[in-house]
Amino acid sequence: MTPDRTPPKSSREIERKFLVKRLPADLKKHRSRRIEQGYLAVNPDGTQARLRRAGAACSLTVKRGRGVARHEWEIQLSQSQFQTLWPATKGRRLRKTRYDVPFGKFTIEVDVYEATNQGLIVAEVEFENGDDCRRFQPPDWLGREVSGQARYSNSQLARE
Repeated sequence: MTPDRTPPKSSREIERKFLVKRLPADLKKHRSRRIEQGYLAVNPDGTQARLRRAGAACSLTVKRGRGVARHEWEIQLSQSQFQTLWPATKGRRLRKTRYDVPFGKFTIEVDVYEATNQGLIVAEVEFENGDDCRRFQPPDWLGREVSGQARYSNSQLARE
């Protein structure tokens, strides 16, 4: 297999996370996908290396930083590459279904967790810039904001 010489996609991720008070009545009509993800590494400084499979799409993502804004690099993997690395995530995995709910010019990603995290439902909203992030007014079906709280980070949930 020839290695992919495409540099990893790099960006600055700006997002806010909320607990969900109640699910939107029309949730099931929105696009959804089942996600499996596992962590190869999680460092105290907030750096993490994550494997994810969402349907047929597989990726390796490195995130650095904490809070609302952090740096992110992502490369696509083949199923074979994903399967080769997956055993290294044992003990640091989670499963969830993600729904994409349109809300004005934003998309609210509603994550319904499974297995040991069953019953937990959170929502994330990604923003193009800091101004949009600060001005965002969540719909009434979202509850308390938990952005930057370690308890609700996927890397923490994957270890429970």
